[in-house]
Amino acid sequence: MHLKNNKKIMEKEKEVNKLKAEKPKTESDIKHHSIKKHKTKCCKSKDFNLGFFLGFLLTSAIIIILFNAVLSPFVKNHTGLTLEEAKTQTASLINDTFFEGNPEAAVSIKGGSEVNGLYKITVTTSQNQDVDVYLSKDGKLFIENVLDIEKVKAEKAAGTNGQEQLPQDIIKNEKPVVELFVMSHCPYGTQMEKGILPVIDTLGDKIDFELKFVDYAMHGEVEVNEQLNQYCIQKEENAKFNDYLKCFLEAGETDNCVKKTKINMTKLSSCISATDKTFKITEKLNDRSSWTTKYAPFDIHKAENTKYGVQGSPSLVINGAKVSSNRDPQSILDLICSGFEIAPEECNKQLPTVSASAGFGFDATGNATDASCG
Repeated sequence: MHLKNNKKIMEKEKEVNKLKAEKPKTESDIKHHSIKKHKTKCCKSKDFNLGFFLGFLLTSAIIIILFNAVLSPFVKNHTGLTLEEAKTQTASLINDTFFEGNPEAAVSIKGGSEVNGLYKITVTTSQNQDVDVYLSKDGKLFIENVLDIEKVKAEKAAGTNGQEQLPQDIIKNEKPVVELFVMSHCPYGTQMEKGILPVIDTLGDKIDFELKFVDYAMHGEVEVNEQLNQYCIQKEENAKFNDYLKCFLEAGETDNCVKKTKINMTKLSSCISATDKTFKITEKLNDRSSWTTKYAPFDIHKAENTKYGVQGSPSLVINGAKVSSNRDPQSILDLICSGFEIAPEECNKQLPTVSASAGFGFDATGNATDASCG
């Protein structure tokens, strides 16, 4: 009986031990087993090729570099225009908007590049002058001149304004006679006008100043009409002329400025009609056979143009002699004051030493330049 019971007890112990042996592994045991198995497979794999992988990376890098160097100028970026589109837009803006489609004044694009986040476009004028203008990458801002801050600081420290004005032998006069010849829509003529207006305000009636016009108009009918307009305002309402000119130089808005400065329209219309008839301005504009150059004649000041040898806009004459001048107010003041027999106190006034930008608008400043239309 004892043996039988012992046998049963031994059989139950075997069953218990068997169940213990088949008990599931703990979560830790399972993870350990899985990692060990993965490491074994990884380390024993013969499919991974390091050389192929490095070669793939190198090829990808070369493709990206070539894309940026060769194709990026022609691919529109997230900021807006490509360089080629910027060139096209610049040419269209100048030729169609500024020059109103006048083929005689059209510019061509010489080249372009990206400079400090802007597109720098080099245009060649009808006088074969190369001029740099700038366009923002979104195509919304056109800048005729940019000011290099570091250059300005250096020039200020050196006591110059970017272009040294050489001494000139100016004929002396008790009351200097100052004549400025321009074309109303020439950007360099408007630049000079913006420079000389503060000088006129400073010297007042101590000088005899008159704005005159080059004897041909490069910028078509709009220029011819505006020059007739300015000639008559200066003649009929001289006291209002400087205010009118300041307004016009802001944005070239004739009608708005006539209203703003309260020009007498009856006087103005009568003068324009009589002057146009006397000098055959409109008649010659419409009759190309009467043109002696490729531009429309504008003969109101033809005699003075011939006398002084005026060849473009701007041209400055002091006391009957044509002179060269920088276009900042201080340089112009100094030059005119050298034409006094005895310089008045006003000649000691300090005016801005930086030139205004070419074209319309007073907000920007430009580099010293001797560029002209003509």
